[in-house]
Order: sequence, then C-alpha cells, then structure tokens
Amino acid sequence: MSMTRRTVVQTAALAPLILPAASWGRVLGANDRLNMAVIGTGGMGTGHLSQLVDRAGDENIVVSQVCDVYRRRLERAAKIASLPTGKATMEYRRVLDDPDIEAVVIATPDHWHTKIAVEAMEAGKDVYCEKPLSHTIPQALACRDAVHRTGRTLQVGPQGTSNGNFWAARRAIAEGRIGKPTWSQGAYCRNSRGGQFNWHIDPDAGPQNARDQAGYVWWDQWLGHKHGLAPKIDWNADHFFRFRKYLAYNGGLATDLLYHRLAPLLLAIEGLDGAYPKRVVASGGRYLEKDERDIPDTFFMMVDYPGEHTVCLSSVMTNNDTWPSVIRGQYGTMQFGEGITINEQAPWWEEFRTANSIASTASDDGHGGEKVLPKPGHATVSLPGEERRDHMGNFLDAVKKGDPLACNVDLGCATMVAIAMGVAAWKDDRVLRWDPGREAVYST
Repeated sequence: MSMTRRTVVQTAALAPLILPAASWGRVLGANDRLNMAVIGTGGMGTGHLSQLVDRAGDENIVVSQVCDVYRRRLERAAKIASLPTGKATMEYRRVLDDPDIEAVVIATPDHWHTKIAVEAMEAGKDVYCEKPLSHTIPQALACRDAVHRTGRTLQVGPQGTSNGNFWAARRAIAEGRIGKPTWSQGAYCRNSRGGQFNWHIDPDAGPQNARDQAGYVWWDQWLGHKHGLAPKIDWNADHFFRFRKYLAYNGGLATDLLYHRLAPLLLAIEGLDGAYPKRVVASGGRYLEKDERDIPDTFFMMVDYPGEHTVCLSSVMTNNDTWPSVIRGQYGTMQFGEGITINEQAPWWEEFRTANSIASTASDDGHGGEKVLPKPGHATVSLPGEERRDHMGNFLDAVKKGDPLACNVDLGCATMVAIAMGVAAWKDDRVLRWDPGREAVYST
C-alpha cells in the first residue's frame, strides 16, 4: 500500500517511538508540501507568519491555520495568510487535532510555550518554539523529555544559534585555536523614553466584548490558570499587552534578551547540546523604570559551568551602551563581527601560533639576541563564518531532510535552566546551584 505524507503524519501520532527525530523528515519526503500553523499571532507570531507566507513558494510550505485568543490579532493573521474564517481559531487544540497540520510555530507568551509544544508533539506535529523554551525549569525538562519520547523535531527560537560565526567558533575551539576557554561575555542593552516593554494597549480590548467583536480577549485562556500556568486575576490590560513586565508570565530581560546571548555561546563552547550550569549568581534591580513591573530594568548574571568556564551576561534597559560577545581562552581571545577575529595572548604566543599555523620570523634584536615577529601578543587570526540557512529555514530543512537543528531541545533546555536560575537568584537574593543527578536547583 502506498503511503502519503499525511498518512505517515497520522500514523506518527499513534507510534511516535518507531523512528528517531532525524529520520522523520526523510520519511515524510523533502519535496512534499509542508502544512503549517501559527499559534500566537502577536508581534513575533505575526512576523513569523508574514515571513512564512512570503517564502511559501520557495520552501513548498503553506500556512493552513492560525490561532490567537485576541480576536483582532486573529483576524489580522487570517488576512495575512489569506485564510477563510474556519481556519482561524481561538482554541489551539483545534489546530493540534487537525491531521492535516504537520508543523506548528508557537509564539505565545512564555508561560504557554511548553504545554502547547508537548501536546503538539504528542499529536504528531513538529514544532518551532519561540524562545525561551519555557517559563520554568520543570517545564523545560518536560519539553526536553517529550522530544526524546516522541521523536519529533523541535527547534528553539534564539536565532543567533544560526549565525555562522558561532558555528565557526565551535569548530575553532574544538581545534584548540584559543586554548581552553575560561570565560565569555554577552549583553543585550536598550534605552527608551517610554520604558522597556511599555507597548501599545488597544483601549477597546478585553473579555467584556462579545466573542465575535474585534476587541474580544479570551482572558481566562490567556492566563492558563486552569492548567496552573499563571495565577487567576481580573482583566488587566497592562498584563496582557505588556506581559514581559511581569514574572508571572516570563523572566523579563533574562528570558527575552539574554537567552539570545547565552545559547550561541553555549553552542560554541559546549557543542550542539550545550551544558547545564554548576552555579549561578545575579544582581541588578528596578533603578529607573518604577511602574507596575516586577522585573528589573538592570540585570547581570554569571554562570559557572562544570567544564570550568564562566559566562558573564548583562541586560540593561536604562543605557544602550553594551558589551560585545567575546570568548576568552588561555591562548587567545575570540571576537565576532564580519567573521571571527582571534587575538593572541602574549604569554602563550608559541602555543597560539602552533594551534593556528602562524609562522614567526626571528631577527637580531641588536643586543645579541633574537627578536620574534610578529611581537608576542600581536598575532591575529581571521576566520570566516560558516554559511548557514536562517533559523526558520534550518527548521524546515530539519523537518524535511533531517538536517541538524541550530538550537535543538537539549541546547534550549540547558540555556533555559541557567537563565531561569539567574532570574530566581536575583528575585530571591540567593546563590543557586544545579544538582545534575536530581536535575534540581538548590541554594547555598
């Protein structure tokens, strides 16, 4: 009996353990059209939706359904995707129960990411999940385990992991070009007059509207309190439109911005699956943005890893001067721009030049000795970044052809654990450690 792509997808939901994740795309057929849905059509979700529609012909994909709990956003998304009313829903389970949908993009607020992702994979769908992977550490671990249990493809959304510079850095570090990495840094800073995350609020929006009115918001569903995702509270427009200001739904600067910095650094230093932290500390506070928010406007965290290196991260919303991403090793310092530049450490110039195949010349120093050129500490190596597909393109190739993901669930989970520990360390003013045996956080 011949098997269509749809038949395989339907069968996959019933027998998810037959094949490993990398095999699904090859079985499904790289040339078959991929039917997708977007769940969550706010700013980021609408951006993904528009790009998917624009690349539909080249990628042989189609967005067949959209989902959002805010009627105005849902209607806008349906118009962008040229979908009939019946293909725009407020109930995400309708998307997951549709056997024609083969992959979903999840761009909801953070506290919903993991629940929808796990249910999507259990329904036989592949998943592109916006960063961060989850809201909590238990959610991240559950999502990781669900990927391995179901064999589905799940890409986490930090797009910097598809930057070819970090893949070239990964190879250079593995080749010993900078010696043992000991510390790295990353930052994501902004400044604004209106206050970070104080996005526009539609004045007519809320659950008081009729369900078919543009301003209707399915508030109880958005909160997810029935599933223990967030506390039940009365309608609050600031919470809905500006959810990144509140720890009930996300981790603020850490999960929105520093996740983007840590994931690529872990990819380069630790490899495709990242690494779990050993110790995390954090500092900062609400120094200028003293409105309703409970997240800091100035945030710093440091993560020690069992591999004996430390990552320093900074996110400040009151001044947009920032640090570049840098990885430092015993032999050299790695910086990122148009490709990679590695600068030599003078005390280890011989090892650096051997590792990087740099020839030195010697001449008379005028005092009966030899002068080495370039002078120790002055040698530099420039490496091009790897040519790679963009992040969504990488996901599509993983689904269709089994290509390796730029940010697989293991890297996404390891990143989430460190970031969530940073948020908790700041909030509770504690030094936090990770117990790898129990996969649990404890304080000292």
